[in-house]
Amino acid sequence: MKTKQPSILVVDDDPAHRTMLKTLLSGWEYSVAEAGDGSAAVDEVSRRPYDLILLDVRMIKVSGLEALTQIKAINPSIPVIIMTAYASVETAVEALKKGAYDYLTKPLDFDELRLAMERAMDHMQLREENLQLKETIGARFDRRNVIGRSAAMTKLMETVALVAPTEAVVLITGESGTGKEVIAGAIHYNSYRKDGPFVKINCAAITETLLESELFGHEKGAFTGADRRKEGKFRQAEGGSLFLDEVSEMSLAMQVKLLRVLQEREITRVGGEEVIGVDVRIIAATNKDLFQEIEAGRFREDLYYRLNVVTLNVPPLRHRKEDIPLIAQHYLKIFSEKNRKDVKGFKPQAMDRLLKYHWPGNIRELMNAVERAVILSQTEYLSEEIFPAPLDEESVESIMKSLSGDSNALSDMPLDLVEKATIIKTLEAAVGNKSEAARRLGITRRTLHQKLKKYGMM
Repeated sequence: MKTKQPSILVVDDDPAHRTMLKTLLSGWEYSVAEAGDGSAAVDEVSRRPYDLILLDVRMIKVSGLEALTQIKAINPSIPVIIMTAYASVETAVEALKKGAYDYLTKPLDFDELRLAMERAMDHMQLREENLQLKETIGARFDRRNVIGRSAAMTKLMETVALVAPTEAVVLITGESGTGKEVIAGAIHYNSYRKDGPFVKINCAAITETLLESELFGHEKGAFTGADRRKEGKFRQAEGGSLFLDEVSEMSLAMQVKLLRVLQEREITRVGGEEVIGVDVRIIAATNKDLFQEIEAGRFREDLYYRLNVVTLNVPPLRHRKEDIPLIAQHYLKIFSEKNRKDVKGFKPQAMDRLLKYHWPGNIRELMNAVERAVILSQTEYLSEEIFPAPLDEESVESIMKSLSGDSNALSDMPLDLVEKATIIKTLEAAVGNKSEAARRLGITRRTLHQKLKKYGMM
């Protein structure tokens, strides 16, 4: 299919120059329209959209600079390249201040002209794509699109609506997989900073040495491998929000540095001396009980109170089971389209199994279970055997009592069932923190991951 030719408006009071440009640009496969003065150019722009304008500065009726001002008032997004035989720094600066994309002198260098036009249109296309992406991301994090109609989620989102327009530091708590990042996004995209960046960093995924550089940036030569200056997450988030996921995993030394930034609103790059002011809203999240972390000496109490201006707790999925059908159907649609499968819904027995299951991995586990079911399904409606076997609260409690007392009853139970119940209760006691659960179980985190996969829990 033939693509649409970009439309160019050539504005010049010299007919010979307009004709030359029209012939040249038509040969480059542009659609070209002409205007003999600034007034005619303004009329053209008000009638139809153009992809780019080539505008002469010196014209008798309405000058190029006057026309530029009026064109930008009508459509600020049109890139305008100024042309003039009277080159001067002052004219160039004034044109650029009024919104011109670039500045070329006559007689035109055709290679330079072509490159400038291509750059201008590439820039505008990228700008439009970024705007569309921002709108898409904003829609994804819109608080109205957070899935859940339970009383717990309704109350949470009412609080988000109150907190989002403020500048308050927010601490989001909740088990792993409950959707803390989505809540953080809802806060940012419903705040006055929504047009600024929403920058995320997982504090548990980066070593202490690298975390300081990732957050604050570093100077060239600050350490081995630092071959250039790098801006950190705080600078990247300027004018927007910085989401510090798993903030409790920061070392005490890093906590001191973060506290200073929260107090002073200033950072210094690693290896540098320049003090840089930052305008960033902090949203932090943790799946740990920070009071326990403070008592254990792993988290600073003064940092806790800096972060804990407003606390939002995201409830685990087992405490809002009425939301499970909505969430499951949502991901069913997504994964059906993604995998080109014609899966329409769940059989009643399948949904019953989802409602009875404990979901220690919360929404993340449910999402993975639905994706796996869609991939493996050969029917329009998902059946129960394709989902993890339910292990409800009663079953878990029964097995845990047997573990602590009745060895005869325990011997009659399948080993897999006992192991699964033990993992579920340990994860629950560790508030969903897999590293802590692995420590309590006396196994490595990698082994725990393998067992969670074995039981369809991640």
